[in-house]
Amino acid sequence: MILYFSATGNSKYVASRIAAETDERLVSIVECCQAQEYSFVLNEGEALGIVSPTYYLGLPSILKDFLSKLRVTGAKNPYIYYVATYGTSTGQSGTFADGLLSKNGLALSASYSVKMPDTWTPIFDLSDSEKVQKINEKAEGQIETIIKQIQDEASGIFMKARLPMLVSKPYHANYENSRQTKHFIVEDSCIGCGLCAKMCPDDAIVIRSGQPIWVKDKCVMCLGCLHRCPQFSIQYGSKTKKHGQYQNPHVKAEWK
Repeated sequence: MILYFSATGNSKYVASRIAAETDERLVSIVECCQAQEYSFVLNEGEALGIVSPTYYLGLPSILKDFLSKLRVTGAKNPYIYYVATYGTSTGQSGTFADGLLSKNGLALSASYSVKMPDTWTPIFDLSDSEKVQKINEKAEGQIETIIKQIQDEASGIFMKARLPMLVSKPYHANYENSRQTKHFIVEDSCIGCGLCAKMCPDDAIVIRSGQPIWVKDKCVMCLGCLHRCPQFSIQYGSKTKKHGQYQNPHVKAEWK
């Protein structure tokens, strides 16, 4: 079984590639949280994979909540692995994930990483399509290597671009401020299609009088609403407009 969280498709693509080669079932963490499903039974010999993007050198809020409630029964000592997609650094995301799992009697056997386009466009520029394409092309080899390691049930930390906990933990604390929905801006080009509300993993957006309104003070801050908006009407701060939108070219948007 492979549990994944993905907003713009990078992590879903990685999870899908692994599932196709290992014949594992693919399960959306967003759908699990919405259904309040946190308990799973593994068949004997079945592995447990977790795939997620890296946020602020750590884990997205939705993954933290999910892992803190995750219960797994069935298989004895299953092979458990974590795959982080990242743009700049994986920080200590693997360590954070392992810490949450350990509270529920689980432990990571291995942790991996795949470098992909960084979708945090308040800082990173994705307007150069050729550069973005090259990053995705390089990711293919990394994914192939990880698949082979998972099939061999390799054990250890195989994550790239890690940073010390001394750096990662205090930097990740900034994520809480970034999660504040007051940073979002809706431009006049909005047509009120409602896609942003339909895809929000935190149910933080509703459509009122034909406009998206954030009804929570904080959200996951996945920027899925910004990147998926067909009019590019949703912005975060002052720089996202010039930095462009991104969706993984292999993954179609999933609307609730």
